[in-house]
This record gives sequence, structure tokens and C-alpha cells, in this order.
Amino acid sequence: MIAAVSRRPALTALLLGVVAATGFAPLQFWPLTLLGLAGLAALVQAAPTGRRAAWIGWSWGVGHFTINNNWFQHAFDFQDKMPPVLGYFAAVGLALYLAVFPMLASLVGWRFRGRGGVDAAFALVFAAAWIGSEYLRATLFTGYAWDPIGVIWVPVIGIARLSAWIGTYALSGVTVLFAVALLMAVRRHWRLAAGLAVVLAVAALSALWTHAPSAAADAPILRVVQPNIGNDVRGENAGEYALATLLRGTRHPAGAPRLVLWPEGLLRDLLESGYPYWVYGDRPSSWTRRRIAAALRPGDILMTSADTLSFDARGEVSGAANSVLAIDAVGRIVGRYDKAHLVPYGEYLPMPWLLRPLGLARLVPGDMDFTPGPGPRTLSLPGFGAIGVQVCYETIFSGELIETGNRPRLIFNPSNDAWFGSWGSPQFLAQTRMRAIEEGLPIVRATPTGISAVIAADGRLVATIPHERAGVLEVRMPPALPPTLFSRLGNWAALIVALAFLVAAIANRRSAR
Repeated sequence: MIAAVSRRPALTALLLGVVAATGFAPLQFWPLTLLGLAGLAALVQAAPTGRRAAWIGWSWGVGHFTINNNWFQHAFDFQDKMPPVLGYFAAVGLALYLAVFPMLASLVGWRFRGRGGVDAAFALVFAAAWIGSEYLRATLFTGYAWDPIGVIWVPVIGIARLSAWIGTYALSGVTVLFAVALLMAVRRHWRLAAGLAVVLAVAALSALWTHAPSAAADAPILRVVQPNIGNDVRGENAGEYALATLLRGTRHPAGAPRLVLWPEGLLRDLLESGYPYWVYGDRPSSWTRRRIAAALRPGDILMTSADTLSFDARGEVSGAANSVLAIDAVGRIVGRYDKAHLVPYGEYLPMPWLLRPLGLARLVPGDMDFTPGPGPRTLSLPGFGAIGVQVCYETIFSGELIETGNRPRLIFNPSNDAWFGSWGSPQFLAQTRMRAIEEGLPIVRATPTGISAVIAADGRLVATIPHERAGVLEVRMPPALPPTLFSRLGNWAALIVALAFLVAAIANRRSAR
């Protein structure tokens, strides 16, 4: 046992957390995540007190989240109000907070430990507690749902597809249960590990014969433009350069109507009409929309990220939204979505009365915080049908993508992955693939610097543009699958699995007595 040979269990836990982080993209060494979880379980089981178990769980979390979220520093390289070096402290500070959640799971697991070492009851309670801790992490204080443990299975897509039934948080619990069962197998208690291994093996192999149907020959055409323009492209002409580059990637002389999809964060011009004249400067909204319309062909609709404004009774700007606008081939706006789940410290600054005097600012340029929209919304676009929209960060929140009672045929996810660097972007893509699986819906990601992708409803990658490469994707729209069990239950599925684990743990402990 690890705890028996370690005189520094907290340091061992920290290192195990680091090891566990390598199971996520871009490394995807998922067996090491199982090792890191098994080691954590052994240390928690052997802890002499609840306080020591909590300290071990917190130490594991610090190591895990520091490495997993190392891309967080990269976001500080693109603004002038705070020094980039502050990003390293921010990444560690975020890990110090996020570590509270594996600490809670460890404490709950420790209180149900067995006297003879790690047993099935402990494994089940620890797994149930992990499900609860991940859900809390995703919801508490607006939530930070980045990389739940279940995401490690994306390279083994058949196992990842279990999330269509139980969701990602419950799949995390199954993963933790399997890791602890492997630890039990080392002590010659094979039954739980063998049963789970069979289930996961069948799920993995099922990917060989279960695929979402290919796109129909007459399905709508999607065109995704990735211009490879990073956040370091600044200056007076940056907006014009971005618009011209996007327009070049959009133009095509002839063919069937297309749904053209642009990334988040590149357009500097205001596109909505009806604002006071003074907010437009020398570029009225109609001028920019006419240029966009000139790049489209009849029947096309273009969806793009853009800032929108609201005004008070005095005609002064009272708020701004991070929006997605749908523009048709004659320059009319035919749909709008306002981002609802904003990024704290990115798109708005919490407690500005405290943080601004300390010299802290939000990362997205501008002097005004964004205001949130009302929530998920499905747009009805002529010729293309029901299209859902989730902007950037919103797709990491399991069970929060779809407007109730108005299921789309596809979800458009414009994102600015230039903030996330070479580690964060593939992690983001993996999480978006989990959302496609959960909901049984294709998702299209459009980003300035990659990774842009068309994702099938079963999580497969239909087409991608690599990181930091300019390119265009043009494919037929993949079909949606029938609503999944998870799409009907939402995260109640995670609660059901957690309760089932707890009931099984109690039954196991009683039968052992």
C-alpha cells in the first residue's frame, strides 16, 4: 500500500494528482489517471483521522488542478492592465480553491472506510462522493466545470458514450469506482474489478459497430472559417484585418446555400442597427453587414459572434452582451443569442468594489462588464432549421445546453480558444465532444486559432482544423440522434447513480457484518 511506505502522504498525494492530470488532453495518458485515483484512495483509507484524509484530498487536488489548468496563465498574456506573470499565481490560486472538491470527496470516503483496508463499500461511497463533488464544482459560485474525470475516456470513445445514458459526472463516478476496484484487485479481491472491466470493455468495443449515421446527400452545408488570428493581433487596423480575413474564407462563387460559421471575439464593429449614431464611429452597422452580405450567396446565413449594446432611458449605454447574430444574404439580422453563462474575471469582474482598487481587471478588453442573457435558446433559421447556440465556455456545463422544449438539430459553439493555448484548446474540444454524446446532437466549434471542428452526435470528429493553422471546413450537416436518456433526465441521472452507489455500499457493509 502506498500509505504504508510513504512517510509524507500529503506530498505523495500531490504527486499523484499531477500524475492523474496527464490523463487529459493533450497527453491523454488515461491509465495514469486511474493510477492517480487509486493512489489517492489508498492514502485516504490509511489516514488516521478525518483531518488527515481531508488534507490528503486537498493536496491531491492542488497537484491535479495546477497541471490540468496550466493553460490558465496563457490568458494573462493578452492584456495590458495586469502583468502576464500574474497568470502563474492565478493558476495556482485557482487550484488551491478547486482542491476543496476532491478534499470533500476524500473526507466522505474516509468516514466510510473499512477496518480491513480498501473494500467495495468504501469504493462505492468514495465514487458517489466524487460525483457529488464534481457537481458542486460545476455549480457553486457560478461553477467551474472544467475537465471532470469522465472526460479522460474521450480517446476510448465507446466508454465516453456511456455519458449518453448517465452523463459525464456519473461517468466520473464509475471511473473512480473502477480505479479503486483495481486497487482492490491488487489485494486479490477481484470481483468488483472484474465486473467493471467487463462493462467498460464491452462499452469500448461497442464503438466498432455503433456510429451515428453519416450526413445525408441533401443535408445543409456547413462552412467553418478559422482565420488563425490570435489575441496578440492588436492595433488600429486589427478589426479590419480580421473582417477581411473572415470574408476571404467565406466567399465562394457558386453552389447550394450554406450555414457559414465564424469564431468568437474577432469582429470589432457593431452589427445591430438602431443605436445612437455616436456609438458607431465611422462604421455604421449597415456598412459592415453589407460587406458580409456581399460575401454570401443566395440562401446563405452567416452566424458570428458580436458585441451588442443596451441603453437606458437617457440614451446612455447601460449594458453589453456577448452575442451571436445570424445574418442572411441581404444583410438582415434573422436571429440573436446572448451568452448566459459568463466567465468570472474574464467577461465580468466579481466584487469590483474590492478588486479594482487592487489593480485587478477582467481579461476581455473593454471598460464595461458583459451582462448575461436569459439562458439556452434555439434559433429558427430559414433553410437550416433549429440551431442551438452555446458561446465558448458555456459548453463545459453538462446538462445546460438545450432550451427546454425546443431541441435543435445542431449546436453552434463559437469560441476564442486563443486564450487557452496548446493545452487548453484540445481539452476544450474533448469536453465539447462529451456534450455532443450526452445530448445526441452534432456540435460545430469555430475558433480563431483552433481547434475548430465538426463533431458528430456520437462524439466522433467529422472534420477538424488543427491548432494555429488557417483553414476552412465545408461539410454536410451531421444528423441528430434521437434524444438520449441523459438529455431527458439531465443531471438527475448523476444523482440516481450516486444514490445507487450509496445503497449498494450500505448493503455491502451490512452483508459483510
